[in-house]
Amino acid sequence: MKVTEHIARANGKTLFSVEILPPLKGKSIQSIYNILDPIMEFKPAFIDVTYHREEYVYKKRENGLLEKFSMRKRPGTVAICSAIINHYNVDTVPHIICGGFSREETENALIDLHFLNIDNVLLLRGDAIKSEPVFEAHPLGHRYAIDLVKQVANMNTGKYLDEELQDVTPTNFCIGVAAYPEKHFEAPNLTTDMRWLKSKIEAGAEYLVTQMFFDNSKYFAFVEKCKEMGINVPIIPGLKPITTRKQLTSLPKAFHVDIPQELIDRIEACKTDADVKSEGIQWCVEQSKELMKAGAPCLHYYTMSNAEITCRIAEKVF
Repeated sequence: MKVTEHIARANGKTLFSVEILPPLKGKSIQSIYNILDPIMEFKPAFIDVTYHREEYVYKKRENGLLEKFSMRKRPGTVAICSAIINHYNVDTVPHIICGGFSREETENALIDLHFLNIDNVLLLRGDAIKSEPVFEAHPLGHRYAIDLVKQVANMNTGKYLDEELQDVTPTNFCIGVAAYPEKHFEAPNLTTDMRWLKSKIEAGAEYLVTQMFFDNSKYFAFVEKCKEMGINVPIIPGLKPITTRKQLTSLPKAFHVDIPQELIDRIEACKTDADVKSEGIQWCVEQSKELMKAGAPCLHYYTMSNAEITCRIAEKVF
């Protein structure tokens, strides 16, 4: 079932969803089941699985020169999504990214998803790899997420890269894209960022999932601004609790988000690491309850590889 159908059928009830990482190369699917088993008690409507592009390593050759090798540390998003559906009978949302993939590779991944009856995708540009100061697109790929949206939208109308194909079967993907209540860090301002966002909706995106935020007023203001600009698709808030003191500085640096002073004060007043985790979880619980009361269509938790924290939040909210 599509994400938008889940939301429509909920009739105003706030849904629960999570996002996880593929396991590192060499790990089994059981590592995913170990994360999801306790979470399934709370009946997530869908589960997102992230996609990871290549990284580069340099190995020393016999002549002393360094040779550059490309590798993916977390492969398997398509297979993992299929395994989750098989194992739990729950819908999945694979992430598809621009970085590191040609248009043909993207099309082939989408065809595989279509064959597996996976009808949701979250389309993202993706981040720059560690060895690049800025994002660099694949020479035969997409530079912007909107181009990825257009490719999927075309496939939904039966338009593939090979225009000579005949009697093609259109895909039927529900397209989600990312949104940034505090603006994307590369955008000059929020208004410009939201104009780009609206262009993705016009190109075929059907719902939004936000970057994490810690101040609900930022989300509420963003939703209102979306309405003013004619963006009327579901806007799913993305949530992640602070669980260590270090995250007070690392999260703003990595994700370009503000942390409210009240939350900083509450974390800094903690005496132990366990207290920090409990306080961060409690803040996220309070956030969740306020968002649910305001009618958020779904609460999406960036679980990644830590089920325990998500479960502690879910048991107090759902």
